[in-house]
Amino acid sequence: MTNVNPQTAPQTPVPSGVTPDLDGIVVGDGPANVEAYIDFQCPFCRQFELSAKSTLDTLLAQGLISLVRHPMNFLDEISPTRYSSRAAAASAAASDAGMFHQYAHVLFENQPPEGGPGLSDGQLIELGEGVGISDPQFAATIRQGTYLPWPSFVTQRAIARGVAGTPSVFVDGIPVPARPGPIVAAVERVLP
Repeated sequence: MTNVNPQTAPQTPVPSGVTPDLDGIVVGDGPANVEAYIDFQCPFCRQFELSAKSTLDTLLAQGLISLVRHPMNFLDEISPTRYSSRAAAASAAASDAGMFHQYAHVLFENQPPEGGPGLSDGQLIELGEGVGISDPQFAATIRQGTYLPWPSFVTQRAIARGVAGTPSVFVDGIPVPARPGPIVAAVERVLP
């Protein structure tokens, strides 16, 4: 059962591992809900990912959080190839392969310059293979553009929620600064 109104649900495929409202991908199943609205072309999102990864990984390993990333396409307009949508769609394909968390990180590690064409589909596929995705369906899904419409749905839902920029981080629905310390403090406040 989902929280999405059938009239606002995406008319496109959604990846495995999505939230009940279909606009994010969940990693972990801890009691505290950490949500990050990201754009794979956003340099500030890269800074967030690189600075917070070890903290988030520790919280996930301890079973304290469910981490939901919402891959948005805010920066499509400044990329001649709609890189934000293509990277988000590739991350959705990685979710189908059970490797979303690892793939999202490697996308940020290999982030191309903001405003440029971004990585090619072939490079997106190679990054997936580099983190261990061996299912040929991963490459086929990227080449076919299966999930290309999904990031627009994610972005529309985020805007409706009031998200005006990336990265935007929430812990149990409360906005927190996109830094490890404030996230840990917020998680500690919501845990029993």
